[in-house]
Amino acid sequence: MRLRSRIAIRFAKITSGLIRLMKRGSGVTLPGYVARRIDPGILREMAGQVREKTIVTMGTNGKTTTNAILCRALETEGKKVIINRTGANMLNGIISAFVLATDRRGRLDADYACIEVDEISSVGVLPELRPDCALLTNISRDQLDRFGEVDITYNKLLTAVRSVPDTTLIINCDDILSYSLAEESGNRFSAYGISEQIFDDISRSEIRESIFCRKCGKKLEYDFFHYGQLGIYHCPNCEFARPEPDFTANNIEMKGEVYSFELDGMQIDSTARTPYNIYNTLSAYTALKALGAGYTKFKEMIEAFDYGNNRESIFMIDGARVQLHLAKNPIGFQQKISLVLKDEAPKDIIIQINDTAQDGRDISWLWDVDFQYLADSSARRIITAGTRRYDMGLRLKYEDVPCETTTDLRASVIDCARTGTKNLYVIVNYSGLYRTNHMLSELEKGVTDQ
Repeated sequence: MRLRSRIAIRFAKITSGLIRLMKRGSGVTLPGYVARRIDPGILREMAGQVREKTIVTMGTNGKTTTNAILCRALETEGKKVIINRTGANMLNGIISAFVLATDRRGRLDADYACIEVDEISSVGVLPELRPDCALLTNISRDQLDRFGEVDITYNKLLTAVRSVPDTTLIINCDDILSYSLAEESGNRFSAYGISEQIFDDISRSEIRESIFCRKCGKKLEYDFFHYGQLGIYHCPNCEFARPEPDFTANNIEMKGEVYSFELDGMQIDSTARTPYNIYNTLSAYTALKALGAGYTKFKEMIEAFDYGNNRESIFMIDGARVQLHLAKNPIGFQQKISLVLKDEAPKDIIIQINDTAQDGRDISWLWDVDFQYLADSSARRIITAGTRRYDMGLRLKYEDVPCETTTDLRASVIDCARTGTKNLYVIVNYSGLYRTNHMLSELEKGVTDQ
């Protein structure tokens, strides 16, 4: 290893240690920045130490969960894996994941790297990582002030993928944008998809990112939609159509609150509570099969897998069942509303909307979500919280959905848990996720002091 790389790793570790010592954060981004300033080629140096394969996961929804499934599958097979588990998926966070995993000599001990990559950052990251496999979950609108409209994201991803022509793509062929990108890139690709109509009307909504043929421009015809633009499509003017997927899920059933399905001859009794997590499972399995790695124990691994990943968690507080869910864009929020509606019992709902840099300052995407369904959700109380609580309240008002606001999320959770329906849903966008998770964990343990 180059001396410069060793120095970069050393100073990155010192930076991480100081951050933790001063309790100024988790120390998973700044160390990468320090390392890159000392050695601009540090990521390529680190990636070159991975003994077998590097897999990157990209896409608007599902990448954190999918990346976690990949990592767990490989670890179940006895492989040593580098992963940016905290979701720090931009360049500095990815570098941190590598350099902080090294030993005292600055060496990695890793068979595989499973790396989640932010779509906009992909242009700078992929040429350095040179992954064996790049998994693309889907392409839809997210954080308009960062990503702009969806074609900007599409073009960024296409540029990134073309920079690594030897990388195999794994794509959701139900998504017209992902399939078009794979064809346009020229890279080898494997596809997964769901051929059964399992998403309900609430999940499907009317949010469509692209319903026109990417080859001839004519409007596509759909046999049915899953949600958004995802579904079974074909162009009536040319031969462009959704291909037959290499891997699919069959005989999908909801048993109680979770789904079972058949995958490649295996009957999977999963812990997935939303049909979207069937997509995440399919994508990870397709990637593992494409690489010829880590799937001999897939059934037992996935049946024990916790899809929550701190983004779907359940707590018991004062005898109340409290569910925490992340919703950070229109498609994701629509899935959560569908989940809420499947629960016919009386409930209370708290929605926290913030507008930090992590969330995106532009929260106009709330108007793309079909909140009118909440009028039929059997909700006794709906409370809005966060820096944009009044915007969220206004959005509900336009649907004639009554709500109240709070500036004290903790107090509202305690009140709902003690005096409410004993069935509370807390839905937050990104910046509120980890803080709310920590707060609910404290309340579950009986820590109710402010």
